[in-house]
Amino acid sequence: MSFTPTTAIATVAETTPTPASNSIPASLPPPEPTHPEHQYLSLVRRILTEGEHRPDRTGTGTLALFAPPQLRFSLRNNTFPLLTTKRVHTRAILHELLWFISGSTSSLPLSALGVKIWDANGSRAALDKLGFTDRAVGDLGPVYGFQWRHFGAEYRGPDADYAGQGVDQLAAVINTLKTNPYDRRIIMSAWNPADLGKMALPPCHMFAQFYVGYPGGKGGRGELSCVLYQRSCDMGLGVPFNIASYAALTRMVAGVCGLDPGEFVHTMGDAHVYVDHVDALKVQVEREPRPFPKLVVRERSGIDEYVFEDFEIVGYEPWPAIKMNMSV
Repeated sequence: MSFTPTTAIATVAETTPTPASNSIPASLPPPEPTHPEHQYLSLVRRILTEGEHRPDRTGTGTLALFAPPQLRFSLRNNTFPLLTTKRVHTRAILHELLWFISGSTSSLPLSALGVKIWDANGSRAALDKLGFTDRAVGDLGPVYGFQWRHFGAEYRGPDADYAGQGVDQLAAVINTLKTNPYDRRIIMSAWNPADLGKMALPPCHMFAQFYVGYPGGKGGRGELSCVLYQRSCDMGLGVPFNIASYAALTRMVAGVCGLDPGEFVHTMGDAHVYVDHVDALKVQVEREPRPFPKLVVRERSGIDEYVFEDFEIVGYEPWPAIKMNMSV
């Protein structure tokens, strides 16, 4: 027996019921957009409920998930993805970022500014425990800033002159963005296997790739996005810093390259909650996010020209801070 497609289609159309008068109307107002901070809060909830209990280097213990879905944050219109469900220490984020960019490997300059987040790693007790008994207090080894600005150079301490030594990856990123924005190799890595044993703490946020898109078509103004791979993700303390830090870095690099900020994408490996952060995070995830602030940055022609006073965070009205201890 032959089959006529048009007949079958007509039959289906004829037997499709007519919508009832009380059915959902064809046109509805668009749903309220989901606040992007819910991505972070949902991941924390999932770790708290599904995370595997794992031992860790610090001895504290964690609940962890491996390779959760990416978090994506728009940076357009100066939007700054600074978490609002608790107050985040913005001074520390910006001072630390400028410290990375400077190539410094000593915690002392940060500490002098009142930013103590690296003090424990550079303490006498921590250095001695790692076998760095000949290092001065504060000498962290060839950590983030050194790898960003002098990858491959021989590390000789925080006070040595490294001018012209190693690969200045950050300068290379900026140069390529200016000269070949379609390049797929615009990458900056803090993970240097040859230097890991010399570091007080191997890099957690370790690999960033930059991408220029042209939403208005070729010939229009470019838009800079960044994807970060982070191997070890402390959801309570570290990740809120990392999101804001790389968002600010993307904004700074975009500025010196004549680009608009686009998007920050956060890819995680071991995403974990320290067990002594569980109660605090249970409080945080019940809070409703507030609007993200704006990050206004004075334009500079070079990445090394930025100073702390160039940054203004506008409209940041978060929930109160939640105390969490840092595991070392």
